[in-house]
Amino acid sequence: MIATVTAKIKIKPTDSQMEALHQTMIAYRRGCNLVSDCVFDSSELKQPALHRMTYQFLRGTIGLRSQMAQSVMKTVIARYKTIRSSGHDWTRVQFKKPEYDLVWNRDYSLNAQLFSVNTLQGRIKVPFESKGMEAYFDGTWTFGTAKLIWKKSKWFLHIPVSKEIAAPGLQDIEQVAGIDLGINFIATAYGTDGKTVFYRGRALKRKRANYKRLRSELQRKQTSSSRRRLKQIGERENRWMTDVNHQVSKALVTRYGAKTLFVLEDLTGVRRATEKTKLKDRYVTVSWAFHQLRNMLEYKAQLAGSITIAVDPRHTSQACPVCGHIAKENRDKGKHRFHCRDCGYASNDDRIGAMNLCLKGKQYLLQGAGVA
Repeated sequence: MIATVTAKIKIKPTDSQMEALHQTMIAYRRGCNLVSDCVFDSSELKQPALHRMTYQFLRGTIGLRSQMAQSVMKTVIARYKTIRSSGHDWTRVQFKKPEYDLVWNRDYSLNAQLFSVNTLQGRIKVPFESKGMEAYFDGTWTFGTAKLIWKKSKWFLHIPVSKEIAAPGLQDIEQVAGIDLGINFIATAYGTDGKTVFYRGRALKRKRANYKRLRSELQRKQTSSSRRRLKQIGERENRWMTDVNHQVSKALVTRYGAKTLFVLEDLTGVRRATEKTKLKDRYVTVSWAFHQLRNMLEYKAQLAGSITIAVDPRHTSQACPVCGHIAKENRDKGKHRFHCRDCGYASNDDRIGAMNLCLKGKQYLLQGAGVA
């Protein structure tokens, strides 16, 4: 199987190199908006046709190099295809952020010392912070189409790197871990060793409530400075949430290691459940980045030689993992307690969810069949 992660590095251009990169990114953005206008008006999403319609203008008037012009078309086509596939209305895409999509070995190349990139003035070679990148130069990783980003007067390069990894077969799995995602506990894990691990979320919940309060205060002011501050707070909260998800997913994979079957609830079930919450609680309940956490767990487990599956979430918090009795009355959501009305087994409701996911993982192994 192919494992793909995004490497993020900070590059350090000189003043003259920064000027060349700025000019190139401005021209690239202008080219994207030109092609976007053409796509919006014509609904044409085939690159050969767009090439005939826009290539000469991109090259002659805007001054893009040949490969840049091709990359512009691919960038715009991908954005409009996303609109269609997600079922949104056909709207004009505008490119506002200073970004530049780079094709490996055409627009850019990279070694352990320098980042080489194509600009309007030709190739430039830029040093970068190599910390954390050393592992990707061992010859086993391949580099994909990267994105050059300028943000807050700093330059970053986001590169998808892929590696062929031998996927373990079901017969190689040595343990199962059920992972229940939630609010009071970001993740609750129960393994075949019979041990439960809680990753607490109450402090995170309080911090998010504070972010919500600050956001509400700024929204009421409706000034340019408050809108600027609102954007900063949103970016800070997203960075914090991403960091928490990285820590939790890393801790889970480190604890269970290779040859583990990680079992999670299908996210669509989680979303449907959270949408039924009270309006005043919906921000805290719905908006945590569970999808991001699941994706992080999946790729980190993949790199560690493990497997991740998502199963039907029905009854994971209502079924007794000891006797199998299913009833809504088994669970007290307010107190976060589970008490089986049949056999009397009692525990934390998040732990019950993780135990039932672990049981579903064991059944999956026994059946040797795919689980949606």
